[in-house]
Amino acid sequence: MIDKNRQIMQTIGQAIAKYRQAVGLTQAQLAEILGIGNDAVSRMERGTTVLTVLRLFELAEIFKCEVADLITDGSNRSIDQARSLEKMLLQLNECERTELLLLVEKMIDWKKLDK
Repeated sequence: MIDKNRQIMQTIGQAIAKYRQAVGLTQAQLAEILGIGNDAVSRMERGTTVLTVLRLFELAEIFKCEVADLITDGSNRSIDQARSLEKMLLQLNECERTELLLLVEKMIDWKKLDK
């Protein structure tokens, strides 16, 4: 269970680093916004500290994302991956979505042929 918890914390930390970089903040800038030290931000991103729900909401507000994005980004659970795919699909136009769906269907058909 400890390894699973560590893995979850590291996944959340990686998501924090990704979203921080996406909004163009340095660790020092994020630390200043949060009113904490740079080392605390570093620990969050390395996944060596357990974040409170309140801190996750604060980060989501800063990054303009949902708390769930910080928790599920990089998850290997199929429901979380489906949510990530849905977010990506929303960035595509109708033609691109159709092409992507056709590609996925082909991949599934190829997988069936391998069996």
